[in-house]
Amino acid sequence: MPNPTSPPAIAFENVKKTYRGGQVKALDGVSFDIHCGEFFGLLGPNGAGKTTLISVLAGLAKASEGRVRVMGHDVVDDYAAARKALGVVPQELVFDPFFSVRESLRIQSGYFGVHGNDDWIDELLSNLGLADKANANMRQLSGGMKRRVLVAQALVHRPPVIVLDEPTAGVDVELRQTLWQFIARLNKEGHTVLLTTHYLEEAEALCQRIGMLKNGRIVALDRTSQLLAGTASTMLRFKTDAALPPDIAARARVTGRIVQVTAHDAHEVETTLAELRGQGVPIEDLEIGRADLEDVFLEIMQGEHA
Repeated sequence: MPNPTSPPAIAFENVKKTYRGGQVKALDGVSFDIHCGEFFGLLGPNGAGKTTLISVLAGLAKASEGRVRVMGHDVVDDYAAARKALGVVPQELVFDPFFSVRESLRIQSGYFGVHGNDDWIDELLSNLGLADKANANMRQLSGGMKRRVLVAQALVHRPPVIVLDEPTAGVDVELRQTLWQFIARLNKEGHTVLLTTHYLEEAEALCQRIGMLKNGRIVALDRTSQLLAGTASTMLRFKTDAALPPDIAARARVTGRIVQVTAHDAHEVETTLAELRGQGVPIEDLEIGRADLEDVFLEIMQGEHA
């Protein structure tokens, strides 16, 4: 369970990152803490600054201003200790084509001064569905299998903080389920997890607290349940081929024939349906449900103010 009273697992303090002599602001004063044992989601559109923030956290980029600490270790002044406390799964498929899966994990262990950990390597291979690929050469693996190896490499030195940067991008359903079962188990055992993902249903299901980045700034930071409670509580979902009335179209999300419209209360549901009928808009497969994290995300990202 997260422990807000203990020192934070990760602390971002007024982190700024600029390029081109300060003309481009990738990060613009980001400050927040992630508690020990927390499963935290970092969300934002492409270009919001998520990967830049993780690069600063992992020591791959240096902040223009501000400080970042991991388990109390400054990522610049105490880089070795900070990096050893982190297990980072990057977006890119980066691997050495000359070694087997097991050899790659042993080499990765050595980078952190860890030896004789074959039992843990076997457990990683088993939990990530890689046991039958242990002696296969890395270049022989499919993209999904390579991503599983990246996860194993990030965990091979048993770091207290796990950073997952789009870990399930482009992978099959089986890996997603396998990965989340294993990561959820590690989180229950006390590991802190920082996740970035475009699969918002994953973030809603897994993350206890969520921060949202937009243009390099934090525009939302709260418990997942509070974010969901703070937006339109009801969502109308239906199918139609007709054009929507302008005022409904302005608050609708349209995907092909599927339309989703927010409504704050029962009266708004009734007036929306009445207007659709009055405008002669035929609707099929009408559903009325609760708003999800995707609805919250779009509402915040499209809003004028955070």
